Amino acid sequence: MKAGVIYPQTELGGDVAAVKAFAQAAEAMGYDHIVIYDHVLGAEHLGREPKLRGPYMDTDPFHEPLITYAYLAGVTSTIELVTGVLVLPQRQTALVAKQAADVDLFSGGRLRLGVGVGWNWVEFDGLEMPGTFKKRGRRQEAQIALMRRLWAERVIDHTDDFHRIDRAGILPLPKRQIPIWLGGSTDIAYERAARIADGFLFSGRTQADAVEIKGRIEGMLEENGRGGEGFGFESIQPYSNGANRWPGDIAAWREAGGSHISVVTMGAGFETVDAHIDAIGNWRKTYEAG
Repeated sequence: MKAGVIYPQTELGGDVAAVKAFAQAAEAMGYDHIVIYDHVLGAEHLGREPKLRGPYMDTDPFHEPLITYAYLAGVTSTIELVTGVLVLPQRQTALVAKQAADVDLFSGGRLRLGVGVGWNWVEFDGLEMPGTFKKRGRRQEAQIALMRRLWAERVIDHTDDFHRIDRAGILPLPKRQIPIWLGGSTDIAYERAARIADGFLFSGRTQADAVEIKGRIEGMLEENGRGGEGFGFESIQPYSNGANRWPGDIAAWREAGGSHISVVTMGAGFETVDAHIDAIGNWRKTYEAG
């Protein structure tokens, strides 16, 4: 089972030096991957109809994941770079495919593209995708199929409900099919992952919930004739659960056959990057002792 860290960007005030310090510290500790959350626009929640029900607001800072990983590709050497998750339907598909290809090339094949459909309709409108929010699930499926073609073929001729590419491509191509994982918390997200994704990333779930849903997705994989071999499952563990719970949660996920696990130190009361680095060091000791 591989271990990773979540970059605690909402608590570090957009400090660009903290990005480098945290990523390099995690790599030096032996962590396998780093995960960065995504939002382009933070929105005020009050007075919205329909209501915004997600956890982040206009006061929460976010670095753009692919830009950040282009930077980290040059200052790290081994740690996998994971988007967890990129809100794909609010972005232009060919541009994401191009950016992801370059990050993967510059990092030596270290990108894992986690994607999701998002919850913030204000973001979709602000990114000039009006009317897309209600179609974002279908759009994401079409985007994934298109990106995989763009990564594999020099020139493509492609038409679907959301795209038209007339004999064009994104050279240079990546040297591989970049893995695409899905995130989400609905039955349709689990079913979609079982059909078209390379893995699933759990966020905001208890360990028991993640284990139960993992079993459901494995059943869906079988129904789709895929089996579970090569399909990854990542659980995110809150540092704030406390040291008494870490060993049990890690062991339960390992016993359930989880392939990846990450620790998130946000929400634990840390105010500096050094405090977050110390925390991932503490959690790492428990992980290694398991």
